[in-house]
Amino acid sequence: MSTYNRLPVTFERGEGVWLWDSEHRQYLDALSGIAVCGLGHAHPAVAAALADQAATLVHTSNLYGIALQEQLAGRLCAMSDMDRVFFSNSGAEANEAAIKIARLYGHSKGVSCPAIIVMEQSFHGRTLATLTATGNRRIQAGFEPLVRGFLRVPYNDIEAIRAIAASKSDTVAVLVEPVQGEGGVNVPDANYLAEIRQLCDEQGWLMMLDEIQTGMGRTGHWFAWQHGNAKPDVLTVAKSLGNGVPIGACLASGKAAELMQPGSHGTTFGGNPLACRAALSVMDTIENEQLVAHAAQLGKHMLNGFDTRLGEVKGVNSIRGLGLMIGIELDRPCAELVGRALDQGLLINVTAERVIRLLPPLITTEKQADMIIEQVSTLVTDFLSESHHE
Repeated sequence: MSTYNRLPVTFERGEGVWLWDSEHRQYLDALSGIAVCGLGHAHPAVAAALADQAATLVHTSNLYGIALQEQLAGRLCAMSDMDRVFFSNSGAEANEAAIKIARLYGHSKGVSCPAIIVMEQSFHGRTLATLTATGNRRIQAGFEPLVRGFLRVPYNDIEAIRAIAASKSDTVAVLVEPVQGEGGVNVPDANYLAEIRQLCDEQGWLMMLDEIQTGMGRTGHWFAWQHGNAKPDVLTVAKSLGNGVPIGACLASGKAAELMQPGSHGTTFGGNPLACRAALSVMDTIENEQLVAHAAQLGKHMLNGFDTRLGEVKGVNSIRGLGLMIGIELDRPCAELVGRALDQGLLINVTAERVIRLLPPLITTEKQADMIIEQVSTLVTDFLSESHHE
């Protein structure tokens, strides 16, 4: 089905931050498959783990114990300070599990129509519930009737959430991204998540964080909430958890961790031995190569580099980011820069019409980061200086 406007390139091989297409052209990947390949392409440790597991055991179903799943659950819970995990195959499924937990929580409190507060410009997935939660009218159009039970407020506006707290009795949870990815790499005020945490505690709501794009070290902590120490009740992660192998996880702590019971949720493939072995290999590699600290340091280096090159350029509205999640907002639509970058052997993304989004692999070196800074800065200055855009 024609669900994608694909770029005119087909990749055949990858190694680290590099990709090669079917014409043997080389590309520097500053997008990581949209924040998926945090360890770059064909990482030897992940490749070896996958090959070994594929020759051992791929799938048995969740009717039976899965040792690798239990091992991964233990590692994730220890790292995130959560109590329990449900494994899925994608971020949308992880968010579906979170939404179901919020509804179970509401019903357990006697709320007949539990509502979840969500944000404008958010992105949570493309299932019916997650696209309803998403704050983007374009991806909802044509799929009505949407799912009931969501209340939308502006991102980074704690007063808007407080206003709902004062007026709505059926609210049971807040679902928010610590940094909005699809919405334009929007980084909130430093105290935003902590204030949501405090408000949820006061109201008896669940705080649910979508860390599908921000998790697994991308922002310079294992999870972005750890920057502000605003521990959620429910946490979702996917994308880079398997470095390209489909796996998602919905983690919960405290009261939220006890709501799911046998029969209330399930999955055929989620948490199978192959996906869990991949994720364990990813976590081992991130720890062994100290990539979380590296992402923090390299992200600062890249932001400083872009500030130096583009900070005073007319037409650049904002340069922002956290770790290796960087957005450069222009004063005009700039989707054509994706194609121009591709022609120059660089993979980037434009989201929210005018924000260049960069999500380089966590293994990116400083020299490779400088290449990205140089190429993107030149693309931007050339684009902005063209007379027909004045």
